[in-house]
Amino acid sequence: MIDLGYVFAGFFVGTIVGLTGVGGGSLMTPLLIFFFGVKPYMAVGTDLLFAAFTKLGGTVSFARQRIVPWRVVGLLSAGSIPACLVTIGVLRWVGPADPKVQALMTSTLGVALLLTAAAMLYKAVRGKQVPRQLAAEDEARATTPRHWSLPLLFGALIGTLVTLTSVGAGAIGVTVLMVLYPLLPLPRIVAADIAYAVPLTLVAGLGHASLGSVDWPLLAKLLTGSIPGIWLGSRLTHHTPDRVIRSLLSVLLAWAGTKLVLI
Repeated sequence: MIDLGYVFAGFFVGTIVGLTGVGGGSLMTPLLIFFFGVKPYMAVGTDLLFAAFTKLGGTVSFARQRIVPWRVVGLLSAGSIPACLVTIGVLRWVGPADPKVQALMTSTLGVALLLTAAAMLYKAVRGKQVPRQLAAEDEARATTPRHWSLPLLFGALIGTLVTLTSVGAGAIGVTVLMVLYPLLPLPRIVAADIAYAVPLTLVAGLGHASLGSVDWPLLAKLLTGSIPGIWLGSRLTHHTPDRVIRSLLSVLLAWAGTKLVLI
């Protein structure tokens, strides 16, 4: 029954990831730790590879729908991948991260997620609707950041957080994209967030695997459920109103933030 629970957990998280771009670390890591009793260091490493393979399936689905803004993905990856490699190098040099530092990082990130959830809920209730479609002539303007350096800087920050905690690629990424690219329709924001997280979580996950922090049998069970789940979620994102998605996103972030603060 515990194996079936892993499959259902993978399907649930995969569906949420496909629908909102959030869930890889924000949901799966707390689930593994609190519901299945997986050790935190093993949950982080396993979840990173889980997110990589799960979001790869979502990226393929979004790419076929031609809604992935690859220019945005490239800019964020240019900041996040180098930061990820540097962080892995530091972890390898100093050994396992100090538990007190990890606790501080997790608590800080939890508070950030709670604040983000409040802002997201306010925007869902009081904010203006973002267009669901983007005209071809508006593509360049919508995918141009407020400043060229901002995606690189935020990408580096996210890359560091993801490598240390497995959290941030989805939860923080969606929010960052909404701030940097306010004219980008929500489905494209979700698609960009999922696509750029693939190389980031893959590199970070392989780095953790080299440190012995990946449970491979557990990973296989989670992926059995998540691959069809993210395919379903990526299909539903076009048929779900923006306000519903934003409200759901705020609830997920609040839940994840609360769990992280209480770890």
